[in-house]
Amino acid sequence: MKEKILTGKKHGMSALLFSLLLYAVAITGIIIGAFMVEDGGNPALMIVSIIVVSTAWILWPGLHVLKPQEALVLTLFGKYIGTINEPGFYFTNPFCSAVNPAAKTILSQSADISTNPAAANIAAAELGKKMSLKIMTLNNSRQKINDCLGNPIEIGIAVTWKIVDTAKAAFNVDNYKEFLSLQCDSALRNIVRLYPYDAAPDVDTTGDGIADDGSLRGSSDIVAGRIRDEIQQRVNEAGIEILEARITYLAYATEIAAVMLQRQQASAIIDARKMIVDGAVGMVEMALERLNENQVVTLDEERKAAMVSNLLVVLCGNHDAQPIVNSGSLY
Repeated sequence: MKEKILTGKKHGMSALLFSLLLYAVAITGIIIGAFMVEDGGNPALMIVSIIVVSTAWILWPGLHVLKPQEALVLTLFGKYIGTINEPGFYFTNPFCSAVNPAAKTILSQSADISTNPAAANIAAAELGKKMSLKIMTLNNSRQKINDCLGNPIEIGIAVTWKIVDTAKAAFNVDNYKEFLSLQCDSALRNIVRLYPYDAAPDVDTTGDGIADDGSLRGSSDIVAGRIRDEIQQRVNEAGIEILEARITYLAYATEIAAVMLQRQQASAIIDARKMIVDGAVGMVEMALERLNENQVVTLDEERKAAMVSNLLVVLCGNHDAQPIVNSGSLY
């Protein structure tokens, strides 16, 4: 289905004035035909005027007012005839029908979300069969997905999108809003399964056969870009352009959150201990070198080992050391 843009239809005001003038003439004809003829009236004029009054309203369904960033997809007896997408007051064939399969669909998105369902329904009724061309944001619900290591995580995304082809959106899919929402869910699952929550060894997230440090937590921009590209490939046939996809929520699932927190704490403790030990060994080496250089005291290997042991205990301990002073001989 190829979009066809209709131009030159901005005759709404002329058609409205013509219909009102037609009503005025018809009402005048009824009055003249019934009362203002000396020979008793003119029945033919009165009948024609009544017919005009009864049928002139047929022009009104062809009147349409479009605001900026709105479009009207028109069909005539089931055949697509074109799209009007410029603001203005239009007059079209009164027998044309406007098509918007997602007019009454309410999702968690900027165009129709509301904390009050009645207000959302009123907004949908005001839009009617008009199709919005504005940039909209779909805030999909959180999903529970297993990452590449099998850990269940909860993740949510916000997708910014707009309609770029009204004909495809109206006719290629049954409901373009629901179609977009389902494709977002599917694309999110496909991409998340390629990444671990945190960087893990021997994991290839790019598909090039080389292990890398990609992760959902540390590579959020890259992950979001891949999600956007994946969704775009799926919704091209619906005439939708995906402008941006962003991760709005990311956490371990509740059933493993406590265990993973303990794991992170243990990893942090190990890293801290490693840093403390590295620093303590360096300080002991420096102390021994300075003692040897300045000839402060001469220690044999046994005394050096005892000194190293004592210094490491003091430097690596969790609490302050309580020194014991030897007031006697060193030996």
